[in-house]
Amino acid sequence: MADQARMLVTADGVDISAMHRPGDLADLCFVVVHGFTGNWREERVQKVVARLVRFGSVIAIDMRGHGRSGGASTVGKREVLDVAAAVEWARDLGYPRVVTVGFSLGGAVVLREAGLSAAGELPDGRVDGVVSVSAPAFWYYRGTRVMRFVHHLVGSRSGRLAMRVSGTRVSGEGWPDPQPTPPYEAASMLGGIPLLVVHGDVDRYFPIEHPQAIHDSARRSGVCTDLLLVPGFGHAESAVSTEILDRIGSWERATAPGMVTDVDGLVRDMTEDGE
Repeated sequence: MADQARMLVTADGVDISAMHRPGDLADLCFVVVHGFTGNWREERVQKVVARLVRFGSVIAIDMRGHGRSGGASTVGKREVLDVAAAVEWARDLGYPRVVTVGFSLGGAVVLREAGLSAAGELPDGRVDGVVSVSAPAFWYYRGTRVMRFVHHLVGSRSGRLAMRVSGTRVSGEGWPDPQPTPPYEAASMLGGIPLLVVHGDVDRYFPIEHPQAIHDSARRSGVCTDLLLVPGFGHAESAVSTEILDRIGSWERATAPGMVTDVDGLVRDMTEDGE
């Protein structure tokens, strides 16, 4: 069956570009959410799609303000509605289990979407598992040089204009007060939804205090959570390896109830190799 492209509409009326790639295993669908400035047509995102489709079907989206989607990026606030729309599409397609896999900003968004849905603050979008890769735990983090540069781009009119020229449209309305639920706090709201936190020890954006905060917050609240710290792994889709993607796919199939876990012999013990 060929890929299917579709324009979804969020609860607040934003058009979201999405694609669906059916896999051989029809009992699970991964919703893949790119990082800041990305889109699902990029080679780095397609690499993720091509690997995860071995473990289930895949839906990938352009978050608002990115790629061919409408609207403007709110850098993590309203993007939960984009993910909820993709989860709803997966349910409409008949998938009994849906898991979200987000990278960097997308990792923060899938945590927030799942936590808010589990808490009843979003009417739709309930998922069966979450994978957060290279995600920030806190808002307004400026502890690395690259994040200070990102904040300059997002926070200045000239920076937003430069990003618009390169294809990313960022809202100029500023961050609300009070701030939205931060990713680490959203992780504590997951309840019975299993969580895998993946991060590299050479991430130039967010050091390991971020995945540790997300994992610890979830664990203290009784969430079934695993932390996979990968030696030599940099940041998000650009640096993720096929081995890491295999571990993500295998973990989801091993963790979600009722899954067939023996997929090409790729189910691995998450405690190996010093994780």
